[in-house]
Amino acid sequence: MQTSAVHNEYTLAELNKEKGFSGVGLEKMRIVPRIDMGDYENRKAEIADQLWEASTSSGFFQLVNHGIPQQAIDEAFEMSARFFALPAEVKSKYPLRPGSNAGWEYKAQIRPSTGTADQKESYQITLPRMGDLWPTGEELSGFRAVMLAFERYNWALGMKVLECFRMKLGFKTDFFTEAHDPQSPDYLSTLRLLHYLGMENATAEDLKYWRAGAHTDFDCLTLLHQRPGQGGLQLCPGKESDKLEWTDVEPLPGVVTCNIGDMLMRWSDDKLLSTLHRVRMPKEGESLGPRYSLAFFCQANRNAVIQGPEKRYEPITAYDYLQQRIAANRL
Repeated sequence: MQTSAVHNEYTLAELNKEKGFSGVGLEKMRIVPRIDMGDYENRKAEIADQLWEASTSSGFFQLVNHGIPQQAIDEAFEMSARFFALPAEVKSKYPLRPGSNAGWEYKAQIRPSTGTADQKESYQITLPRMGDLWPTGEELSGFRAVMLAFERYNWALGMKVLECFRMKLGFKTDFFTEAHDPQSPDYLSTLRLLHYLGMENATAEDLKYWRAGAHTDFDCLTLLHQRPGQGGLQLCPGKESDKLEWTDVEPLPGVVTCNIGDMLMRWSDDKLLSTLHRVRMPKEGESLGPRYSLAFFCQANRNAVIQGPEKRYEPITAYDYLQQRIAANRL
């Protein structure tokens, strides 16, 4: 397994920064802020204050009483496991096409921080681009219905969080909701099913590295669902990323773990912090079996123009921004 990072030069400052995140680092105990989304309409100002505090200090937080039914989460995990259990010749009928961010890929994502492929497979659902990328009913009955419902639950929660940030940044009402309009053919938000490969046959040398190398996310906001007993997610808060001190994020039922992405950091003129994170290998005494997670990426529609109220950066469309980020992870 290679350990050195690639040395390409990138157009975006975010990517050149990410190249320096390949070190093992140390571990540090931290408290991840937990925010109650209950009674949202009546508590919106209070929730916005809490989200802003978490996101300007670390960029990571967790949501409880978030409104996504546990049954919907459980069904999505079950369907995800069933999809990844399909034979490779079936999954390969639905490949991730260049530039589409939709479909199945296997050990294809290479982080600028490591220069090596993440130890996982994934299946992306980006609604306007799915076309013939859904498995058939004969291959996996009920898959599409479960995932469409789960995608919309996550979109609705993400828009509540982004509306709180909209209030703080001073954009017009529903600014981010309109920029993530799911009825538009330019919709780019993505539901990603993730299967980190089992490490039962790994060598001691393999277990020194990562299931997913250190990175920040491309998007505005990531909502992550983890399965209890399948840990490994580690974060390094935005204001401390130069220290490379990592904190484990325990997978808990009923909790959605969130992080700010580079797109929203840019849109906020760097006030909201995109946080470095990775998925480590199992530690001694932990399960070496597979790890499943479900991530929803709130990514602005392709024609949305990203520029903060203070105009710290030149304007760029969401599509152009994402294409640069996606291309860098497949060099």
